[in-house]
Amino acid sequence: MALADAIALYMQRYPEESDTCGRFLDFVRREPGCFLRSTREGHVTGSAWVVDARGSHTLLTHHRKLDKWLQLGGHADGDHDIVRVALTEAREESGITDVRLLHPEIFDLDIHVIPARLSDPEHLHFDVRYVVLAGHADHVVGQESFNLEWVPVDRLTDFTNEESMLRMARKWNVLSAQYA
Repeated sequence: MALADAIALYMQRYPEESDTCGRFLDFVRREPGCFLRSTREGHVTGSAWVVDARGSHTLLTHHRKLDKWLQLGGHADGDHDIVRVALTEAREESGITDVRLLHPEIFDLDIHVIPARLSDPEHLHFDVRYVVLAGHADHVVGQESFNLEWVPVDRLTDFTNEESMLRMARKWNVLSAQYA
């Protein structure tokens, strides 16, 4: 499975995240419906850490259902190509059609609880995140968001204290120095 191989490579780059990687690999390998929203335990999602041309800002959504500032992303809905899922979600949630993968490897992995809502029980999102470059800064706020905003990476804490978001900012600061 391509995702399992990509997670194994990620674990080599980030051995300090071996617990998360191990849980993620276990889920993907044992759960044939891991890409389906109907899987009760949880499902794989794809996200995009969208950056501007300078690499100094990331595009965040004030997520309507969770009422938090987060990266763009969403459900795989059966699609095993998580890169495609992340790019599709970036386009759909931002209205920016000119997006491209900046780095082919997984940027970040996160497993987080999604609270019960209406008919959906509490479940896990096994989120695979990639760095995505936006071709321009013009965006459109869609139905899933209260707002979208280009946030300076060095001011991310003005919007969120979510550890997974702060971890991505730290990783981006290291990775972006390679592109400077």
